Amino acid sequence: MIDWFEPQNFNDWLRRALGLRPVLMAVAVACIMVLEMRFDWVERALGAYLMTTNATRPRSGAIWEKGRRTLTAQKTLAKIVTDRQASQREARRAESFPQIATGLSDGDSAMLSAEHFRELYLKLPREVAGKVLSPFELLKISAHGNWRRTYFEKNGQDLTVYLLDDDNRVLRRIEVPADGMLQLAREDSLAGEALENLANFKNRVYPADHFFEALDFLPEEIRRNVILNPESLLKTPGRIVKVGISDEAVSGYIELGFEFALGDRHRVVPVQSHAWAVWRLRSYLEEKGAAAHPIDAYREDQSPR
Repeated sequence: MIDWFEPQNFNDWLRRALGLRPVLMAVAVACIMVLEMRFDWVERALGAYLMTTNATRPRSGAIWEKGRRTLTAQKTLAKIVTDRQASQREARRAESFPQIATGLSDGDSAMLSAEHFRELYLKLPREVAGKVLSPFELLKISAHGNWRRTYFEKNGQDLTVYLLDDDNRVLRRIEVPADGMLQLAREDSLAGEALENLANFKNRVYPADHFFEALDFLPEEIRRNVILNPESLLKTPGRIVKVGISDEAVSGYIELGFEFALGDRHRVVPVQSHAWAVWRLRSYLEEKGAAAHPIDAYREDQSPR
């Protein structure tokens, strides 16, 4: 029978504390605590319950925020790895240096073997290859026998190339600025071409002697603005046989194409000229009656009467 009155003395307190029900309750609590400390069943049960209500609870708090940051970091890292792998694959499939630069985004990089770099270098025309690296210097680096790999790094529109040894020490650093890369790509694409096959020079291709005759007619100031760097043309082996004038001006400049013949080989060297000077030159050429079909008109003009 339960005593519903307040204990009157110590004996009443002791009798109630050592009764069957309090002792059983204390043993039960002690068992629960021991089992909890041994098996963590309370946390497991609470966690299982929270998992069932996870979808309905608001996504807020430190745990959710940490989870979001972790998930975002994992996605960003996965994208970086995927992009890096794609850039590396494109670089390994590239057949020219401009293709490597095009395949890399700002801040991206790619690693190629020394053999692959040599293959790409040897595909360049001699004059174009010299703008990247002197063949004698490349031969010297190869002769040392410690060049193992080549590292390409894109900085904005510029390209930096590092020749590395086994310990990734830099043997040679090559800086290729954006304008140099564009010129390299342009010259590489025109190697082995003829002016008549290029759409931007169509119907504006002149015999070399006719072109230089018109150039000689103009004042010195205009001639210097038509051919800004005649020394680069003098360094190109072969003989100039034709000159093409593009009809597209960009930022005040227009492109001229000089077709060189060396034996059976023909190649086009593009140069940038001031548009206003080229228009003066072209006006003189048109006055000579070689506007519609310059090459054909010149041949007809030189045929015997």
